[in-house]
Amino acid sequence: MTENVRVRFAPSPTGPLHIGGVRTALFNYLFAKKHNGTFVLRIEDTDQTRYVANAEQYIIDSLEWCNIPFDEGPGKNEKFGPYRQSERKDLYKKYADQLIESGWAYYAFDTAEELDAHRKDHEEKGKTFIYNWHNREKGRLVNSLVLSKEEVAAKISAGEKYVIRFKTPQDETLILQDEIRGTIKVETNTLDDKVLFKSDGMPTYHLANIVDDHLMEISHVIRGEEWLPSLPLHELLYRAFDWKAPKFAHLPLILKPVGKGKLSKRDGDKLGFPVFPLEYTNEQTGDVSRGYKEDGYFADAFINMLAFLGWNPGTEQEIFSLEELTEAFDLARVSKSGAKFSPDKTKWFNQQYLQQKSNEELTALFLPILEEKGITTDKDKAEKIVSLIKERATFVADFWELSSFFFKNPSEHDAKAVKKQWKDTTSELMQELVEVISKIEDFSIENAQTEIKGWITSKEIGFGKVMQPLRLSLVGKLAGPDLFDIMTMIGKETTITRIQNAINELS
Repeated sequence: MTENVRVRFAPSPTGPLHIGGVRTALFNYLFAKKHNGTFVLRIEDTDQTRYVANAEQYIIDSLEWCNIPFDEGPGKNEKFGPYRQSERKDLYKKYADQLIESGWAYYAFDTAEELDAHRKDHEEKGKTFIYNWHNREKGRLVNSLVLSKEEVAAKISAGEKYVIRFKTPQDETLILQDEIRGTIKVETNTLDDKVLFKSDGMPTYHLANIVDDHLMEISHVIRGEEWLPSLPLHELLYRAFDWKAPKFAHLPLILKPVGKGKLSKRDGDKLGFPVFPLEYTNEQTGDVSRGYKEDGYFADAFINMLAFLGWNPGTEQEIFSLEELTEAFDLARVSKSGAKFSPDKTKWFNQQYLQQKSNEELTALFLPILEEKGITTDKDKAEKIVSLIKERATFVADFWELSSFFFKNPSEHDAKAVKKQWKDTTSELMQELVEVISKIEDFSIENAQTEIKGWITSKEIGFGKVMQPLRLSLVGKLAGPDLFDIMTMIGKETTITRIQNAINELS
C-alpha cells in the first residue's frame, strides 16, 4: 500500500466501551500496524446530553489493557489536535456555512412540534414523513429554500432556533464502494435531508465526523455495520466539500450467543459473562458491570478471541500473538455476516493462553491468591504445584480450588465417592497402607511409588481398591494430579494423618 495509512477509532464517551467497540479499535490497530500506519483515537463528544465524565478515561484504560494503544489522541502526539470534538466545535460552523454558500445545505426553522404534526398527518394517511426533495420546497416546511434571503436573515437576527440540513441530490443513483461489502447502490430519492448542525450550536455526528476525518488526513474509515446507512450521506458530503473520500469498511455485528440480534449487556447479565473489557462503575447509580480483566481473562487471550469475531486467517491456526495477528490481518478476510459470540469459546482461548504461560509467570499470579487465603509458602513449592494443576485450569482463579488440598487437610470427603470407593474392607487396607508408608525412610516419589505399588502387588488386589480410597483420603474427592506427586508434596506425616482421619471418619 503506497499511501500513508491513517485510521481512527472514534467512540462516544457515553458509558463503558462494549466489546464491539474494542473489536473495531482492534481491527483499526491491526490494519494500521500491518501497513506501518497511524492509529488515532478521537473522542466524539458532541452529544453532551449523554456525556459520561469517566467514560473517556475508561476507553483509554481499556485500549492500554488490550495492548492496542493509540499513536495520536487526547494528550498524545496531538499533530492534528485537539482530539475531542467538544474542543473543536468552533470550526464546524464554518464548514456548515460553506455548504450553505455552495448550495449543498440550507437553514430549516421547523419546530419540533411542527415536525411531529407532519409525521402524525402522514401516519394517518398510511404514509411515512421524510424531510427531503419530496416536500422541502412545497411551502409546508419552513426553510431557506422557500424563504427569501431577507426573511432568513430576519429569523436568524430575531434569535429563532434553526438547524442546518444537507440538501440531498434528487434522482441520482450512488455507486458506493466498501472494502468488505463491495459495490453498493443507493437511490438518493430514498434518503432524507440529515441535520448537520443542531440548534444548540453543536454539529451532528455526520458533519463533525467528515470534517475531522478530512482534517486529520484519515485514509481508511473502518467502523461498525450500524454506520452503513450513513455511507451515502458521508460520500455526498465529501463530494460537496470537493474533498477526496477515504476508503470505507463496515465491520459485521457481534451477535448474541443464540445468533439473532446484536450482543448487549443484558445478554451478558443473563448468561453470566462480561461485555466490557474492564469492570465499570456507573457513577450515578453505583451499578458495577463485570469486566474481562477482573473476571480473570488474559488481555492477549481476549484480543485473540475478538479478532476471530468476523475475521479468519484462512488457515486452521487459531492461537495468534498480537504480532502474528498484525501480519495475518486483511480486510478482504473480514466477513459480511454477523459473528456469533460464544462464551465457551472465549473461555477456551483463555485456557490455551494459560497453558502457554510459564510456571514462573503463573506462580507470580497465584502467590497473591494464597496470601489472601492466609497461606504462606515458598515460591518453589508454589511453582511445583502450579506445574501439577495448570492443565486443569481455565483461569488463575481456578488454582485454589484445584490445589487447596496441598495446603490444608480435607474438611470433608465427597459422599458419592465414599459410597462408591470406601468398602467394608477399605479401612483395614488403609491401616495397612499407613504401616507401609511409616516404614519408608526416603519419602521421594520413586521410593514411595516402589514401596506402595510393591505392597499392592503382593496383596494380589486391584490397584483401584487402594489408590482410589487413598486419593479420597488425601484430596477429599476423586480429583487432582498424580497421587505420588501429592504425597511427596504434602510430606510423609501429613499423608499418614490424612489417611488416619479418613479411616476414623468413614469406618
